[in-house]
Amino acid sequence: MDPQTVAVRVLAHFLPSDSVLDIVAPESDWLDIRWCHEDDDQTLHRELPDAEVIWHVLRPLTGADLRLGPRLRLVHKLGAGVNTIDVDTATELGIAVANMPGANAPSVAEGTVLLMLAALRRLPALDRATRRGLGWPTDAGLGETVRDIGSCTVGLVGYGNIAKRVERIVHAMGGTVLHTNTARDETDSWRPLPDLLAESDIISLHLPLTPATDKLINATALAGVKPHAVLVNTSRGGIIDEPALVDALSNGRLAAAGLDVFAAEPVDPANPLLSLDNVVLTPHVTWLTADTMRRYLIQAIDNCRRLRDGSDLVNVVNGRQDG
Repeated sequence: MDPQTVAVRVLAHFLPSDSVLDIVAPESDWLDIRWCHEDDDQTLHRELPDAEVIWHVLRPLTGADLRLGPRLRLVHKLGAGVNTIDVDTATELGIAVANMPGANAPSVAEGTVLLMLAALRRLPALDRATRRGLGWPTDAGLGETVRDIGSCTVGLVGYGNIAKRVERIVHAMGGTVLHTNTARDETDSWRPLPDLLAESDIISLHLPLTPATDKLINATALAGVKPHAVLVNTSRGGIIDEPALVDALSNGRLAAAGLDVFAAEPVDPANPLLSLDNVVLTPHVTWLTADTMRRYLIQAIDNCRRLRDGSDLVNVVNGRQDG
């Protein structure tokens, strides 16, 4: 059979921009994409019975969701972390789960450094003061607390694709980098976690959320951090014990935080982190650039083509699966 005559039905669990539509348009003769907003469960459940592939972003896909898709063959995460997918149920049902390791690394690394700078240099407070017409800051402590990254020690908790890109940026700015690579190396930059927390001026989290990392940064961990330190998280919110973080930020045991992720997403407007002046917040979007989305779609289309052609899929996380 001519592969071009075989259509692959995709349920894309997000709404496309014009640039996204431009990228997928050349594949319209064989790729049948149905778009669904992440908050639109009615459309999701209506489209699941006919879907062969799900392009998944953030809204959790439960086992109950997956069981509504008897034709499903692939859940493709647009990103690296698959903690929002019920991988066990997918495996039970014979559905491949694939991810895209490294595809968002350039964007998340830059977003991480953005949050470092914004928190370290008190950007939100200065922005608010400027908008109120307060002019030149009168806080005498400003020049004593705001730091250059190049004068700081940056501790990377986790040492994958994103962390290594952050390392290169920080080195280019003149900073010192420590890391907790699980495969201990022979360099002087490796530290066990307690030592890294104690030595770092900026702590940046780059770990998947697993039972071992759940609330890894808790009250005990935060007690060992320098009081002028900044904590940045662009990985998964559950790695931080949020009540412990609120306590540390409120009581001067931690100077500031830059957070792109939260334990519950979308973040609850009542979350006390939102009321703290020394926290910079973004809504899990450090990955979201036109460049990352282009890389995502190229990989997603490639795996769909492999599925159509009966070729082996790439980056499958729940065992070797083919078309």
